[in-house]
Amino acid sequence: MKLKRREFIKRSALGVSGWLAGGALAPAAEAPPAGYDPYERVALGRTGLKVSRFCMGTGMRGGNRSSNHSRMGKEKLEALFKGAYERGVRMFDLADLYGTHPFLVPALKGVPRSELTIVSKIWPHRGGIPEAERPDADVVVTRFLKEIGTDYLDLVLLHCMTSAKWPDEMRPQMDILARLKAKGLVRAVGVSCHSLAALEAAAAEPWVDSVHARINPYKMSMDDEPDKVVPVLKKLHAAGKGVVGMKIIGEGRLRNDEEKRDASARFVLGLGCVDVLNVGFEKLEEIDDFAARVRKVPRQA
Repeated sequence: MKLKRREFIKRSALGVSGWLAGGALAPAAEAPPAGYDPYERVALGRTGLKVSRFCMGTGMRGGNRSSNHSRMGKEKLEALFKGAYERGVRMFDLADLYGTHPFLVPALKGVPRSELTIVSKIWPHRGGIPEAERPDADVVVTRFLKEIGTDYLDLVLLHCMTSAKWPDEMRPQMDILARLKAKGLVRAVGVSCHSLAALEAAAAEPWVDSVHARINPYKMSMDDEPDKVVPVLKKLHAAGKGVVGMKIIGEGRLRNDEEKRDASARFVLGLGCVDVLNVGFEKLEEIDDFAARVRKVPRQA
C-alpha cells in the first residue's frame, strides 16, 4: 500500500510524538515520589517495628485520664480512629494519662492486630491520674492490655521523664519492662522526654529502644532551643533508637498558621533523624491538611 507524502509525514510525526511522550513518562513512573508519603511504613530505629510515618496522638490537653480526644465521646473518637486508619495511619499513641485506651480496638474491629502499632505510656509521677498508688510496671501493663483489648503492646514508654537521673530512678520499672519484653507482652520500650537533660540521658541509655521527643522550629512546648535539641535527636538516631517527633504543630498553636505548618513539616523531615510524626489530630480534615503538607516536602537524597 502506497502512502501519499502528506499522510506519511502526518503518521511519522504522530509516531515520534508518541515515542517522545512515552520516553518522558517512563522515567517519571519509575522514579520515587518527589515528596514524603505520610503513610509510608518506616523503620522505628532498630526496634524491628515497621510503622506508619504518621502517628495519631490522643493526648491533646491530656490529664487525669482525660484529653480532648476522650472528651469528644465514644462515637466521634472511634470515627476519628477509623478515618485515620482508612487514610493509612497505622500507629496510635495512647496513654494512661489520656484515658484513650478503651476506644481504639472497638473502632477498628476486624482489622488484623498485626496491622496496628499500639503505643501506651506508664505514668509514674505523683498526681496526674486519680489513684495515689503507683503499682509496678507488670501490674500496670496487665491492666493496659485488658483496657485496650490486646494480647501485647508494640511500644510502652515511661511517660514524661524530666530528671537527668531517670535511668537510675526508674531502673526497677525498666527491669520489669525488659522482662515483659522478653515474654513478648511488649515489643519495644522507651521514654517520652520533657527536658533536655532527660533526652540526653535517653541517648546514653542502652535500655531505650525508642523516644518520644518534642520538636519544631519555633521552640513551642519544647525542651530547649531547636539547635540544642536537634543534636541530641541525631545522637539518638545514630544509636539506633527510634525517634518519634511530638509537638510538630506546636501543641495545636500552629493549627491556623499555614506557613508555619509547612515550615515545621519541612524542618522536622529535613533533619533526617525523626522517624515518625506524632500529631494529636482532632479532625479528619487536619490529617488531610498535614498529609498534603508532608507530601510537598522534597525527599532527601
